[in-house]
Amino acid sequence: MRIAIIGETGQLARALLRECAQNGLTATPHSRSKLDLSSPPDLIEKYIDGLETDAIIIAAAYTAVDKAESEEAKALAVNASAPAAIARACAKRDIALVHISTDYVFQGLANKPYLVNAVPDPLNAYGRSKLAGASAVLEAHSRAAVLRTSWVYDGVGKNFMTTMLKLGTTRERINVVSDQIGRPTFAGHLAKACIQVAQALQSDNSQKTSGHYHVTNSGTPISWADFASEIFFRTQDHLGHKVHVDPIPTSAYPTAAKRPAYSVLDLTRFEQRFGALPHWREGLEYSLKEWSAIKI
Repeated sequence: MRIAIIGETGQLARALLRECAQNGLTATPHSRSKLDLSSPPDLIEKYIDGLETDAIIIAAAYTAVDKAESEEAKALAVNASAPAAIARACAKRDIALVHISTDYVFQGLANKPYLVNAVPDPLNAYGRSKLAGASAVLEAHSRAAVLRTSWVYDGVGKNFMTTMLKLGTTRERINVVSDQIGRPTFAGHLAKACIQVAQALQSDNSQKTSGHYHVTNSGTPISWADFASEIFFRTQDHLGHKVHVDPIPTSAYPTAAKRPAYSVLDLTRFEQRFGALPHWREGLEYSLKEWSAIKI
């Protein structure tokens, strides 16, 4: 199976390339230098028209959540107009398409995990742009799936885990928000899920695979402060000292973009079809191995 990966250097794109290589799949990355998602939609569509592939996974996006508040037009171009153009091109040739979305499409006022058919209501520009893109993809192409995920990280890129560890090298106490609840998702496990869905889409003549999925690591939902505490507990020998996490409310750490307080996703549809992703602690273990390898 041939898979075109939109993106190359991001944490999910790297994980996809690794997973494809390990599973004997032909994966071709398409970096920003080849395909700039802020380009006019007709140019994007023309580029996709020229690809020889069985499936496409969109692993690139505008992800600067706070900056999107002042650059909403750019966020919409990359996260909505570009995926829509890709979906139109895929629909012409019936190419399977996997698109990544986010827990930030929900307002965060729920008290139980959001179902895949829950009504979205984004709090910020980033969430609005991702919602627009997902809606456009599913409207344009019947052999497409949108995977909503949350708190994606690995041991190499710029993300919450690596930021915490960078701070932890020089600090013994760190303030971390404790009233935002979700599930961390290791990029390597998300990549496996993307490939599973892409393969199913490509072979599913009934197109029952299409639509929304919620895909995160499994396990009890936690706060960012809980996640930070787990990170530091596992790395205290490497850091050479203990780091104490001081829980703070979101109000004590103001940001340009509002975040949902509760963004736990209901994983039932994906788990019933493909099986559960590993516990988030297992994802953290893999990620810390990646981080340790580049620190040696």
